[in-house]
Amino acid sequence: MTALRELFDLPPEMARLPVDARGYPVPAFVEWIDGKPDFRVIKHGWREECYRKKCCWLCGGFMGKRKWFVLGPMCSVTRTTMEPPSHRLCAEFAVKNCPFLTKPLAKRRDMSDLAEFSPKVDGTMIERNPGVSIIWETLSYKPFSDGRGGWLIEVGDPLNVTAWREGRKATRDELLESVLSGLPNLQEVADREGERAAYELGVTTGQWYLAILDRWFPENAQQEERA
Repeated sequence: MTALRELFDLPPEMARLPVDARGYPVPAFVEWIDGKPDFRVIKHGWREECYRKKCCWLCGGFMGKRKWFVLGPMCSVTRTTMEPPSHRLCAEFAVKNCPFLTKPLAKRRDMSDLAEFSPKVDGTMIERNPGVSIIWETLSYKPFSDGRGGWLIEVGDPLNVTAWREGRKATRDELLESVLSGLPNLQEVADREGERAAYELGVTTGQWYLAILDRWFPENAQQEERA
């Protein structure tokens, strides 16, 4: 049996999960293939089960009234995601320890060998590592059709928003750089999907800057360092 490696702020709910060969707990959403967890593949039906049973996306435990979404900056702009919410401590554990989320130069692993498992991504995924993650606390969210036979999640109004980079709180400049560098990718998707999408992009981008950035990330704010 593989022992857990030293990790930052491991919550009890995550500590009870199976452990992979590297010593990381295997989140509840991960599919097991030939007896091994494959983090590239979402367990069949898990998204639907999380929504129906109000389970934490990461640990699988019951969710309370408040929800925490781990989002990329572009998902924060559109307030749209594919992944259901998690507990606060589970979300914070992810942004402090997940190799992809804590290493800005990390790239998504190739999935060409998974054809037989038909890994499906609802909506349109932007293929980049944004370098910054957002934890978005809210009381509500609702699913909607992606128009292609899948479904996505509209994230509710935020109660609190934090930005993270390399396992610590991100600075305002780091967040801004990630948002601005991702907007061309988002615009490309909007242009490809039609005028309505382009209009909604412009509206949500403006709303995000005015209602989120200046409120939650004021200039000259002190940034919390990782313990």
